[in-house]
Amino acid sequence: MEQTIRYGDGLLFLGSCFADEVGHLCQGLGFDALVNPFGVLYNPVSVANAVHRMAHGRPFAHEEVIQTGEGYYCTFSHNTTFWQPTEEALLECVNANLLAAHEHFQDARWIIISLGTSWVFRSRETLEVVANCHKLPAWQFDRMSLSVPTSVAVLSGLAKMYPDKQFIFTVSPLRHIKDGLHGNQLSKATLLLAVDEVCRTFGNAHYFPAYEIVMDELRDYRFYKEDMVHPTEQAVRYIWERFVDFAIGPKEKPAMKAAAELKQMLQHRAVFPESEAFKRFEAQKEKRISKLKNDFPGICLENLGE
Repeated sequence: MEQTIRYGDGLLFLGSCFADEVGHLCQGLGFDALVNPFGVLYNPVSVANAVHRMAHGRPFAHEEVIQTGEGYYCTFSHNTTFWQPTEEALLECVNANLLAAHEHFQDARWIIISLGTSWVFRSRETLEVVANCHKLPAWQFDRMSLSVPTSVAVLSGLAKMYPDKQFIFTVSPLRHIKDGLHGNQLSKATLLLAVDEVCRTFGNAHYFPAYEIVMDELRDYRFYKEDMVHPTEQAVRYIWERFVDFAIGPKEKPAMKAAAELKQMLQHRAVFPESEAFKRFEAQKEKRISKLKNDFPGICLENLGE
């Protein structure tokens, strides 16, 4: 890419577990990153709906609240981590999150989207694609696969409607084995073809090959956890390093190294807080914080403590 991510750029990560993993790594190094404010999302329609909702900031209302299969309350725009015991608690939670996401979106320069599947579930009542079925009965939904043209139209709409944003698309290497191995491959192929067309059409759309890296470079099963689906920490670290080389400018590398070292210092817990050694440690830490702030004013030091 001609343009690269720099400290001070607002970052928004949306989509599958890849967005979660890489987003939190960026966040932990002081980048101004917001990660999955609607929870993990998988299909292009749900991701696009989340982007539009953040852009407009329209609050969630009573008519959008549903009762889940286990009696909690949520919306079809969020995943199960947002379940709440009452409708009031849910609306307070999701609207506070939406307000923060709307404010972040206004200044965000980069939107990193990780797509997991082209399979979607559509509510028979509302005819809308849902982000999560929330353990409701299967008869309430129609299961369907998005076509390549439909996926292109959905993703192209993002690049077209928000020309001030830079989009990085990637396809999650995690297999959706519930679709069967062949169904999973067809789903990934649909996403790959759609993203390729979008990136060839729009100058603000770019592709990072996470899927290909895992499938071709890390094809040995030692890079997978026991479920043979999720990558190990070693694999995640490898993909992260490749993402850094692809998307983050070389001038940021010294700051990332300094931020990682400072993060370790911030996580240190003193055994003897009154000792002279710990006082010297604290003085050195404050010195590093001051230097990092001075050298890279855009760094979010508050993220390093998370």
